[in-house]
This record gives sequence, C-alpha cells and structure tokens, in this order.
Amino acid sequence: MNVLLDTNVLLRMFQVGHAQHLTAMAALAALTARGDAPCLVPQVLYEFWVVMTRPLASNGLGLSATAAAAELVRLQGIFPLLPDTPAVFPAWERLVTKHGVLGKPAHDDRLVAAMAVHQVTHLLTFNVADFSRYSGVTALDPATVPPVVP
Repeated sequence: MNVLLDTNVLLRMFQVGHAQHLTAMAALAALTARGDAPCLVPQVLYEFWVVMTRPLASNGLGLSATAAAAELVRLQGIFPLLPDTPAVFPAWERLVTKHGVLGKPAHDDRLVAAMAVHQVTHLLTFNVADFSRYSGVTALDPATVPPVVP
C-alpha cells in the first residue's frame, strides 16, 4: 500500500541531529520492510523547499537554492511522486468548505485531497492530531510504527 510521507517526516529524515531523526528513519525502514510504498506529492516538496531555504533565524534550515534543489532530486529518486492532477483542486475545495478550514490548516486539506485523488489512505506524520477529522485517512505517528522483526 502507498503511504504518503508528510513534510515533517522528510525534514526529520534530513536533519541527522534532530531528536526525531532516528524515529523517522526507523518508521520508514519498517514501512518499506513490510512492503508498503512510501510516496510524495508536490505539496510536500513545496513545503520542504520552504523550510529548507528559509533562514535559520526564521526557523528554517538555511540551505541555498542549489542545495535544496539537489535534495529534491534525491528525494524524487527515492520516492515515487504522485502528480498533481486537475482533480486535486475540486477535492481540496470540497474539504475546506465542508470542514470550514481557516488559514494554514488548508495545507493539510491539500494533502488529504491529493491522497483521495490517488487513493492513498495512510499518511506518515508527526502531526497525527491534525488529520483526525478526515474519514478515510489513517495518520501514522512514526513513533508507533512497529519495527519488522526478521
């Protein structure tokens, strides 16, 4: 089954010194070992770029555009990228209207819309509570993904 990787998981995978790095890496390894297919959508890469290139003083990682671009290429070589299609916008619009979404949480609705269009039901995220209102979405906390025992 496809499992969408949330931006926060990608960021923790990238940040080797972060407290959640090993948790993200272990969850990814467990998903892959059990036969799941971690995947991305463009929204995740847009958000990843923003954090990667934002200055350190503004809670970013301070990478250059060249370094961030290389990381995008690397990620796309590892994980399938499910494309944006014309169906994503109307699905997003239905969600934000149905749930009365205001402000930044509309980004999460965009992920859920892309998941619906691509029939992806599972999302690996450190922000499980942000996705609790969506039926049909199973949000997995990396800390709770059991390791696969050989």
